[in-house]
Amino acid sequence: MEALDNLVTIKALNREPPNQVEFDGMVLAATTKLQDVKLQGLSLDSQFSLAYGAAHALALAALRWHGYRSDKRYIVFQCLQHTVGLENDKCRVLDQCHRRRNLAEYEGHMDIDAQLLKELITLTNDLLDRVKALGVIQRSSDL
Repeated sequence: MEALDNLVTIKALNREPPNQVEFDGMVLAATTKLQDVKLQGLSLDSQFSLAYGAAHALALAALRWHGYRSDKRYIVFQCLQHTVGLENDKCRVLDQCHRRRNLAEYEGHMDIDAQLLKELITLTNDLLDRVKALGVIQRSSDL
């Protein structure tokens, strides 16, 4: 995890021992959000917020599984190529979603289209599979 250790050096990430309970909680929260995205009658904005929240929880879970933490959303998403092998094109979709989320959150401008939402939901379901595939966190005494 040389790339992640480099981010620790520049203080973009912190090293912190992985925690199975925390990891499981993040995966459960993401799973719940992904189920809620399917609820009838939700606006595109609400669906986007749920799917984005699920993607963030999974990105953070993957980072925590590897023994790192960050409080910066964009860093958490950028680390996905190292934590779960997410491809660059999928990272770009998350970056676009992050920018749209920030516009909505900080400038009151929500501009979500159905295609972007569909891509985000598909990507987040893929992330869920990848994060679950990481398995149980091994304690350092197990290594």
